[in-house]
Amino acid sequence: MNNSIKFINMRAGGFSIGLFIVMFCVSISTMAQGDGARFYWKGLSGTNAIPLIGSSLGGNANPLDPALFVIPGSNFEATMSMPGYAKILPVFSRSAMISVIVPMGRISSDVSFNGLNYNSTARGYGDPMLQFDINIIGPKAIMNIPDMLRYQPGFSVDVMGSLTIPIGEYDNSSPINIGQNRWYGRLGLPVVWQIGSWVPGKRTTLEFLPAVWIYGDNDDFVGKKMETEPMFQMEAHLTRDFMERLWGSFDIISYSGGQATIDGIEGSELSNLGMGGTLGYQVNENLQLTVSYSSSVNDKNPEDLKMDGFRVTLIYGWHNLIEGMHRLSGNE
Repeated sequence: MNNSIKFINMRAGGFSIGLFIVMFCVSISTMAQGDGARFYWKGLSGTNAIPLIGSSLGGNANPLDPALFVIPGSNFEATMSMPGYAKILPVFSRSAMISVIVPMGRISSDVSFNGLNYNSTARGYGDPMLQFDINIIGPKAIMNIPDMLRYQPGFSVDVMGSLTIPIGEYDNSSPINIGQNRWYGRLGLPVVWQIGSWVPGKRTTLEFLPAVWIYGDNDDFVGKKMETEPMFQMEAHLTRDFMERLWGSFDIISYSGGQATIDGIEGSELSNLGMGGTLGYQVNENLQLTVSYSSSVNDKNPEDLKMDGFRVTLIYGWHNLIEGMHRLSGNE
């Protein structure tokens, strides 16, 4: 009996937490890096997670600007910390996830804009982002231990929507801010495609995220009105287990569109590609660590997006059923 409980504990813990997510990395401050590999893997319904995301980014666009508005010749350096919360729940027998994250930190910049030079630092809280994701193609929601032990993603498609609330700190006298003073969000269709067997230590996936970002107007951008056309994002990952607790991925992300107009003066559209890699390690049944790096690659022209950055994500996850099994195993 004790050995059976330990086996189920190991499998259940690995599936409920290890398969949970690489957590809401779409937050504004890490937008140039995308959501991340294994973000849309599914877990046991009722699972909770608290992530802490740390990132360091630099380039010629404010990494907290959802449209990645390029200012040629500028230099931005951002150090951010992003706590959040997420929960998996069943909706009409499909696996769904609700999450929220709040960026906070500091941005230093050296910018020449509209004939004026800005050398300043913005710090404080950014705009919180809410997200809802639900699976529409693939296995039904994981409701219990037998479901977890049988789970395989196969070919899985979700529908996802994000919305950011413009309540972050904003200074209308500067083009450099953590808050963005406008509503914005996105719609996407995350895809996970299982390749080969679904055995811990041997799992391989191809993952895609086509999405469109939609922006409201900023009516007080340094005293002017900023309008931004929709921006299209395509993110792709090839992920592979190296060992039962260690995995990695090759990451690609592209952006197109998102042309900004400031008081009738049109800027350039984005047409950029970034590449990078991710390593993930499941420390134990409740704790997961990921480290990633990404950089733009087609950025020779002044108007091209130039951005690179590191991101470290630590996730603590738990489920009442799994925690109860741990206690039962420890008491026997």
